[in-house]
Amino acid sequence: MLFNSFEFAVFLPCVFFLYWFCAAKNIKLQNSLIVVSSYFFYGWWDYRFLILILISTLEDFFVALKIYKTNDEKKRKLWLLISIAVNIGILGFFKYYNFFIENFAAVFTIFGISPNIKSLNIILPVGISFYTFQTMSYTIDVYKRKIEPTRDFISFAAFVSFFPQLVAGPIERAANLLPQFHVKREFNYEQAVDGMRQILWGLFKKIVIADSCANYVNNVFSNYQNMPGSTLFLGAVFFAFQIYGDFSGYSDIAAGTGKLLGFRLIRNFNYPYFSRDIAEFWRRWHISLTTWFRDYVYIPLGGSHGSKIQIIRNTFIIFLISGFWHGANWTFIIWGAIHAILFLPLILSGKNRKYTNTVACNGFLPNIKEIIQMCSTFFLVLVGWIFFRSESIGKAFLYFSGMFNKSLFSLSLLNEKKEALLIFILIIVMLIMEWLGRKEHFCLSKLGLNWAKPFRLAMYLLISSFILMFIKTEGTPFIYFQF
Repeated sequence: MLFNSFEFAVFLPCVFFLYWFCAAKNIKLQNSLIVVSSYFFYGWWDYRFLILILISTLEDFFVALKIYKTNDEKKRKLWLLISIAVNIGILGFFKYYNFFIENFAAVFTIFGISPNIKSLNIILPVGISFYTFQTMSYTIDVYKRKIEPTRDFISFAAFVSFFPQLVAGPIERAANLLPQFHVKREFNYEQAVDGMRQILWGLFKKIVIADSCANYVNNVFSNYQNMPGSTLFLGAVFFAFQIYGDFSGYSDIAAGTGKLLGFRLIRNFNYPYFSRDIAEFWRRWHISLTTWFRDYVYIPLGGSHGSKIQIIRNTFIIFLISGFWHGANWTFIIWGAIHAILFLPLILSGKNRKYTNTVACNGFLPNIKEIIQMCSTFFLVLVGWIFFRSESIGKAFLYFSGMFNKSLFSLSLLNEKKEALLIFILIIVMLIMEWLGRKEHFCLSKLGLNWAKPFRLAMYLLISSFILMFIKTEGTPFIYFQF
């Protein structure tokens, strides 16, 4: 079920009503309702894959208890390995089986051998990369004795399948989300209103920004051979905002929906395109995944300690794995490698934590240096996005060769000039609003709260009007559903 669909517009109010008016006095009933609602939400897409969520839930629930009950280190490690093997095994089969088979066969063809290995027609379950990582982090944290395992299976099942963040994150940690299922939730009007504002802004970014950019981007990346460099550059820029509006929009809707039910989800985006270097970008983009790889891969490998060779190794490992997490294609691995190369000088020079504050935190506008830094960082990120969006490495290089020539400075020859201009104006509006709210969790959190009520309501009405103008009859899937 899509957040931007008619079905969800009916589903959410029904869950909200049952949750607060029929089950408010009983935590177990509320948690059970969340489990049933979440399985219904996921099963709306394909009920057959509910078994995978159930397997991950059952396996990690009981494995965590086994890890906690024994002090025998060998047995604890064995149970942990079982958890990791099951989760990675499920993820690996559905997401990477064909990739490995095809590349395995390609290696043999180099030596003139043609192995008779056939790929399988495997459907990738939506959200599998997210909930497998979420349950794995639970057993790892129990193994490290950071948390105690829960003995309440319904609460744990609700934690794993919580529908607002089930299919595209954020990847929650048990230490943050699981305890919220163990305490009584009281309806908080201010929190619910804040959640509605966040949902509104998330829908604006998805429907008005991302979906508008998608039409232009798809046209450009499908016909890049016949377009001038200026059009290709604009297509890459629009893709940067498409993927940001799409993914951060989903995260905002997820967080806002969580607030309606009395939950606080971790922050997943922090205005990444206002970053002053690549390190800051990665502290602000897909925060839940970045911190997951930091805590469970980078730091166990030694992190930034040790020799420079070890630091380089660790940096490349997490970025290559992060790239591969996004999809079974060499383009994602190259995308990860590009960011590792860009990140490396900062971490080797000890400047990767240089910018931890909000840009222009003491003023209204950025200074010249900050503008140059943000623009240059955005350009470097843009280079990576071209690989991310391209179907193959070869097509990515062809896209670059078509973009970086004298036609880069020509006027765009794309027919949809008016459409491109409208999209550009909408992006500027979004950036202005996010700049004004850059010190908050999302731009509408405080923006307009001090205005007179008619003006504040007019702003919400205007945003809602744009959403209704741009929304499609059938909601368009979110980009990260494929990951």
